[in-house]
Amino acid sequence: MKPRVIKSASDHQSALSHIESLMEAVEGSAEESELELWALLVDQYEEEQFPIDAPDPVEAIKFRMDQLGLEQKDLSILSISKSKISEVLNRKRPLSLPMIRAFHAKLGIPAEVLIKETKIVGVAEVVSSHGKTPMKRLSREGKKSKVAKRKS
Repeated sequence: MKPRVIKSASDHQSALSHIESLMEAVEGSAEESELELWALLVDQYEEEQFPIDAPDPVEAIKFRMDQLGLEQKDLSILSISKSKISEVLNRKRPLSLPMIRAFHAKLGIPAEVLIKETKIVGVAEVVSSHGKTPMKRLSREGKKSKVAKRKS
């Protein structure tokens, strides 16, 4: 099979089958070179057809901590306060530029992953008989009912 640019799903399937037939290639042989070329062609096709988004920054930090066997307390090497690290990991605070620099420099997390917008957890929600209601609204409603009771 001659190497060629993969343009369709059927081309992709054929290329994968051909790669499988070349897996036993002897090191330094022509088959090994052909295997490398086909692997590059498949990789290019898959990157175009099946793009993978960058991970969430908080998930990337937690993953890297797990890889390195670190716990939250071990992040003191970053020169960031424990409370700020806790807030970031619990999605209460976004990463600041100095934090991004520290995580990149000390833990080797790519900066392009860390600068991605992080979902921040806002107002806590409580399940009521009417569904989810933000705490602030419940608080306001509670104050209104107390005021109404006082007036009556």
